Amino acid sequence: MLKKMALIACYCRVSTRHQKNDSQRAEIERWLRNNQMDLSAVRWFEDKESATAPHRLAFGEMQAGIFEGTIKTVVVWKLDRLSRRLRDGINLLADWCERGVRVVAVTQQIDLSGTVGRMVASVMFGLAEIELEYRRERQAAGIAVARRKGIYNTRDDGGGRQRHSPPERRTCRRMD
Repeated sequence: MLKKMALIACYCRVSTRHQKNDSQRAEIERWLRNNQMDLSAVRWFEDKESATAPHRLAFGEMQAGIFEGTIKTVVVWKLDRLSRRLRDGINLLADWCERGVRVVAVTQQIDLSGTVGRMVASVMFGLAEIELEYRRERQAAGIAVARRKGIYNTRDDGGGRQRHSPPERRTCRRMD
């Protein structure tokens, strides 16, 4: 019987479908080359969904590979690509480490194959959660100011800035 090759999962995530993960992918590819990883064993998982979203398709597929034992290494650009919540991130890493999965965050130079790496990861997840909360606070403050000025629209599609008429859009483009 043939033994299944252990896969290296490379996970990229951006928060919206309009964003690109090109810079994440380039950094991960550089790390793979610099660490002489077997590129034939690499499988890419890419999501365009918030880290707080309950269901991320590619992340779920990667998790299934981890549970099956076919994925033994997970490489990410930063740990916050996996989770923006401290508790979720720590639980995720604890589960993966119990399964013998190595987790590498290339830009943070963290290799979670030991106890010090897991401790550092918990701090990084905590910082990611704090940043998420700060961003929400800044966004809410900006919306409150815009509403007071009458420039925030409470449209049916979720609000946002008032739309410009076609002549105004042309003027804005010329100003760029």
